[in-house]
Amino acid sequence: MVMHKDENTVLCVSNSYEKKFFMNPEFNALPDTVKDELKIMCVIFTEEVGGMLTLEFDEDGNLLFKSEADENDLLYDDIACGMFVKKMQNEKVDLLESLELFYKVFFLHQDIG
Repeated sequence: MVMHKDENTVLCVSNSYEKKFFMNPEFNALPDTVKDELKIMCVIFTEEVGGMLTLEFDEDGNLLFKSEADENDLLYDDIACGMFVKKMQNEKVDLLESLELFYKVFFLHQDIG
C-alpha cells in the first residue's frame, strides 16, 4: 500500500481519536530502533496535543510535520502543537536529518555527495 497525500509520501501517522499509530510499509527497511523512536515521538505528540500527526516527505525529500484536529475537538491545542513540533525538530535533529537523507537516496534516488 502506497500512501501519498497531495503528492507527498506519508512516513507515519498517529491518531489520538482512534489511539492508533500507522507506519507506511514502504519504510519497512528502516531499522526497528528508528521505527520505535518515530512511534514514541508521534504517540507522545498526539497524547499531549491531541488530534492527528502525519509525518510526510515532500517532493524534494523534506520531512514535514502536519497536525490536524476534528473541528469539534475543543481539547486540541494549536499553540502547544507549534511548540511541540519545534521541540521535536530541535531534540531529534539527527533522526530527522537521517530520515530525509534515507528518503532522498532510496526513494528519490538522489546522488548525495
